[in-house]
Amino acid sequence: MDKDISGQIRAGAEIIRGGGVVAFPTETVYGLGAGAFDEKAAARVFEVKRRPFFDPLILHVGDKRWLDDLVIDVPPPARELIDRFWPGPLTVVLPKKAVVPDIVTSGLPGVAVRVPSNGTALQLINAAGVPVAAPSANLFGYVSPTTAAHVRSQLGGSVDMVIDGGECSVGIESTIISFMGGAPVMLRPGGTALEDIEDAIGKVAIPANDDLINQSPGRSEQHYATSIPLVLVNDISEVSNISGININTTDGGLGLIALAPSDDLGDISGFAKIEYLSASGSLREAACNLFAAMRRLDASGVGAIAAVPVPGTGLGLAINDRLRRASKKGVAGRR
Repeated sequence: MDKDISGQIRAGAEIIRGGGVVAFPTETVYGLGAGAFDEKAAARVFEVKRRPFFDPLILHVGDKRWLDDLVIDVPPPARELIDRFWPGPLTVVLPKKAVVPDIVTSGLPGVAVRVPSNGTALQLINAAGVPVAAPSANLFGYVSPTTAAHVRSQLGGSVDMVIDGGECSVGIESTIISFMGGAPVMLRPGGTALEDIEDAIGKVAIPANDDLINQSPGRSEQHYATSIPLVLVNDISEVSNISGININTTDGGLGLIALAPSDDLGDISGFAKIEYLSASGSLREAACNLFAAMRRLDASGVGAIAAVPVPGTGLGLAINDRLRRASKKGVAGRR
């Protein structure tokens, strides 16, 4: 490991043990971490993010064996997912023990836990010696960060330290599966594909968008927002039909987010800036590039962004979820 990273990890662990807040890389996005058992530190995470206290935090642990200290029970389907997908971008929600502060779970009886696969994150957690409560290291409701520079641009000096571990390899948040009601329920699509989860444990329920809105991170209808309007459209011919968003008259022109170059997109000549998420059409590569592409268009000078959904299989389910929640107006023709 790079000596500088090793030093950052040691310093970050000391800050967490001392009640501070540290931004650090995971394979999904950068997290804003505090010791999970320190209520004041957890409260500061909410304050730095400007995150409402009804939105629970995810606990990041160094090994699945840590679960025994945090949860009352792990049912067999949850154990199957843990054994198959940890470390990795999968979070499970299980009944919490009293040792987990209510501020972390927003007063809910379940706690969300995962083991990240990023080496820097794991070494930080293990060096700190406590579970780390860590939402994404950005202001609440805005695009999640996938580099240390993204964190600094939004949070600046409001955190005690930013550990620079390079770019995140997955690029979207973890999938969240709850076992609080017996049968598994997907609270958020993410970096572990639903198809892979169902291959392991069978059918997983998917609640309606307005159900369980405060039961999990990332369920707010408007989330992952850019500072300029982003509109999700089924095809780019719909752009001119959206009130207030016109490809010919928007100041700065329009930006476009699409999976890959394709004749199926239609006439793209009118767009001022285009971000393709993957030259080859890879959904895994697209997930990794999504938030960075949104940030680049947001800073490019265009007046608004149109985004075309990707195929809704595998990681495409999570990509489309993020684009839909980022959209100011929803999918054209469906509101």
